[in-house]
Amino acid sequence: MTMSLSSPITGAAQTGLTSPTYTIVTDMAPDANGKQYAVSAIGGTQAGVDTSSTVNRPWTLTFFRPKAFKVLGKPNPSTGLITSVPRNVWKFLTRKGVIPLAGQPAATMMIETIIHVPAGADTADAANVRAALSSHLGALAQASSGIGDTSVTGVM
Repeated sequence: MTMSLSSPITGAAQTGLTSPTYTIVTDMAPDANGKQYAVSAIGGTQAGVDTSSTVNRPWTLTFFRPKAFKVLGKPNPSTGLITSVPRNVWKFLTRKGVIPLAGQPAATMMIETIIHVPAGADTADAANVRAALSSHLGALAQASSGIGDTSVTGVM
């Protein structure tokens, strides 16, 4: 996979975090079709944020590619249309141990971005596949602080 991260990661803006950075180390992904990193240290001002990455309190970033790539089928000989377009599914998963209540054991928070690319679009329309990803990731980065505020306050 050409997907890779370099350390440190510069964090996106969030209320209460100043210049957040995350030092990562290569980790073993839970599946052969994945690539995983663990957060080993933080930088900037992040009061209350821990860097422990344990079984009970993970902090990992994992990319998964399809186990078997799907290809576009043949068009119907009479209509010329492809009736069913399979999708190749990519996933990016962040896992972070968080405390649900003081004195309680950690629970794992998960953030998933799942990308469904119609088979064939990777070659027939690569520019638009890239544009969709660019706008999606740009919107997440731009709205990072607001997403964090909404996730904490429930107010949208």
